[in-house]
Amino acid sequence: MAGTYARRTEALILGGGPAGYMAAIRLGQLGRAPVLVERRDLGGECLNRGCIPSKTLLRSAHLFRELATSGAVPGIAADGLRFDMAQLQAAKQEVVLRERQGVQTLLKSAGVTVLAGVARFTGPNSVELTAPDGGRERIDFAQALIATGAEPLILAGFEPDGRTVLTPWELLDLDRLPRSMLVLGGGVSGCELGQFAAEVGVSVTIVELMPQILPGLDADLSRELTGAFEKAGISVRTGTRAERLQRSADGVHLSVTSPKGPEELAAEMLFLTVGKRPATRELGLEDAGVACDPRTGAVTVDAAQRTSQPHIFAAGDVGRPPMLAHKAYREGIVAAEGMAGRPARYDFRAVPSVVFTVPEIASTGLTLAEATAQGRSAREVRFPYAALGRAHAYHATAGWLKVVGEEGTGLLLGVHAVGHSCGEFAAEAALALEMGATVRDVAGTIHPHPTFSEMLQEAALLWLDEPMHVARRRVPDRPR
Repeated sequence: MAGTYARRTEALILGGGPAGYMAAIRLGQLGRAPVLVERRDLGGECLNRGCIPSKTLLRSAHLFRELATSGAVPGIAADGLRFDMAQLQAAKQEVVLRERQGVQTLLKSAGVTVLAGVARFTGPNSVELTAPDGGRERIDFAQALIATGAEPLILAGFEPDGRTVLTPWELLDLDRLPRSMLVLGGGVSGCELGQFAAEVGVSVTIVELMPQILPGLDADLSRELTGAFEKAGISVRTGTRAERLQRSADGVHLSVTSPKGPEELAAEMLFLTVGKRPATRELGLEDAGVACDPRTGAVTVDAAQRTSQPHIFAAGDVGRPPMLAHKAYREGIVAAEGMAGRPARYDFRAVPSVVFTVPEIASTGLTLAEATAQGRSAREVRFPYAALGRAHAYHATAGWLKVVGEEGTGLLLGVHAVGHSCGEFAAEAALALEMGATVRDVAGTIHPHPTFSEMLQEAALLWLDEPMHVARRRVPDRPR
């Protein structure tokens, strides 16, 4: 009921996404009773408008493509196969609702008070909460955590309208797909959801400003995915700037400047996915005295997740990159432990990332170019999926795994892979990097057979010039 109320809490959390709800659960485990404010749905973007719904759609689309491709699944005849987007959306909603209810149950069991509404700082120790019914509440706090996540970046002249121009949030809720789609932005979201659309029959063109799709990842990974996309009929236009958008009754017309010069592209729909920005603009950070980057809006934090106000913390997409749910999980726990007076730091050598395309991509640690830029003497090798027994059994022989190691010390520096299920062993690679493992440590670890995880061991053996399942090259002796 609308009205004006007041309460006090020792620990206030703004945002119920990965960073916020993990922090709340950890605080509950540590004997605190936090108050958590969420403006939309518990679970944040990841659970409701990102990771979980997109992977639900992708799994069905990948399987549909595999079954629809002649000879892709030996022994299975899939005559009369059709794709039902409305049915898939209903199933996706069930998954999201179940996961959201799970988060709610976990928070309740941890003694967390959950409030719906929008909170804005009114001072360094208070916020004003506006509830969905318009009621207002003042909350005074001893400590606070900012975990409000991020929002889609919108380009002037390309504003979404929910019909012909869509953000990732809107695309994930479509129950009918267009016949053609332009994807403006070749990052993770553009590649994953662009491929999803293509796999179920949409004509897709990806337009990316940078020289490669998946900017920031190993260039070889990008080239491999680009080749797979083009083979599947997805047009990839890199080094291409979007200049102007026109909307009409039949869709959109996009004026671009490519390496070939000015061009005009047309489709029924434009999927706008050019990045995200921290959701901090309406938080009243200036009233709280919390410093942020004036250009991006990202909250400045130290290794303990403290902001410029020592009693106010920040975690997840509102702070340092990368914007990844699993990185937000860890930051939320670090912040919670700091709020509870425990020593905790965000200090990691490797944050793994996975792109859930076909082929899948996984990356953690340094690339060869990054290692060289640091002045390290490093080299890399690739082990091909085609040399792996499990890959042949699964008819998934495309791709490779790359190991980057330091000459002399043999220290493992990075692991980058493209191929079936490679994301499932990215955590092993990250653990090895965190433990300061050498390439020989990885090579000497027994991996179960037949599994895709053997790729990591086999690549390590290849780096040591001791390969077991590919022929050894004649190379000069080098320290091992």
